Amino acid sequence: MTTETNSAFDSVKQAFAPMTDAFKNFQTMEVPEATRDFVKRAAGTAKEKVGDIYANSEKVTAAIETAVTNSVGEAAKVSRNIQSAMYQDIESFFAGIDKLASAKSLNEAVQIQTDLVRSHGEVLAARAKSSSEYLGKLVTEGAKTAQENISKVSTYATKTA
Repeated sequence: MTTETNSAFDSVKQAFAPMTDAFKNFQTMEVPEATRDFVKRAAGTAKEKVGDIYANSEKVTAAIETAVTNSVGEAAKVSRNIQSAMYQDIESFFAGIDKLASAKSLNEAVQIQTDLVRSHGEVLAARAKSSSEYLGKLVTEGAKTAQENISKVSTYATKTA
């Protein structure tokens, strides 16, 4: 039985001998210098591309951060303006009550009330005009900033491609 086992083992060994020899030769095979240089250059180029992509992603992030910061700043400015307008309206209301309280006749009270309504209407019209101009400016600047950011992103993408 041992002879049969040895014989079977030898047969398998002989059948796989070309593969075993090829594997032994593969382990000791020398890689040509041109191949090593090619791999080094390819790795160096890839490393540069990754560096470029990273630098460009930083620029894109900075552009987005600037846009968001500007938006938050503008939102805060709008909020302050609304608060200021509300405060002015309340002050105007109480000043109007003081004027009405000083009226000596019904005609004078009606005239004071008419003047207050007209004055308040003028203030509202001025605010509407100012708000419209401000909104137009924001939209124009926002569109310009968006266009610049899209251009930057496109430029960065082109450089890294």
